[in-house]
Amino acid sequence: MLFDFGQVPAFLIACAVVIVTPGVDAFLLLRTSLRSGVRSGLLALAGIHTAAAVQVALVISGLGVVLARYPAVLVALRWIGAGYLLYLAVSIARGLLKRGVREPEEVVGDRPFRQGFLTNITNPKMILFALAFLPQFIGSGEPEAQLTMLAAVFLGLAAVWELMIVLAASSVAGRLRRPGVTKALDVVCATVFFTMSVGLVV
Repeated sequence: MLFDFGQVPAFLIACAVVIVTPGVDAFLLLRTSLRSGVRSGLLALAGIHTAAAVQVALVISGLGVVLARYPAVLVALRWIGAGYLLYLAVSIARGLLKRGVREPEEVVGDRPFRQGFLTNITNPKMILFALAFLPQFIGSGEPEAQLTMLAAVFLGLAAVWELMIVLAASSVAGRLRRPGVTKALDVVCATVFFTMSVGLVV
């Protein structure tokens, strides 16, 4: 058969656990939406899922397996991703240290899209996740067709969840856009980005 829909219920449960676990995407979307509104949040979301779609397509086409067989490529991606997360953490920290000076805009124009895209495309975890996670639910379906369906479902569910984050954060941004709140958010996000940067290298 082309698709094995009997795998879908278990797959949906597994997806829910993975998707609601906070990661760098959630913190990036939360910070972008709170500071710059729904439009910037949506741009960051588009960047995140463009990168995710590219990575999943690599896995489905078989290139993900090739990448996994050459550790040097994944090591390079890991270091690039760690460097970018460190850059984000340092940029936020620099803004915190500037008192009375307007923090340079990080999320104007197409920058939210670029941030979302770069944060994900340089992270090999999505490729490795897709390689290890999606094949568990192929069942009796045709592998490429089943993987494509599973990837579409996963990305769709993740997009819905992250859209909820963007809309929720944007809706309360006016009430939370106070110095104490934005400072606390920046401290949390800088810490998370720095920790994840170290985690990628380690």
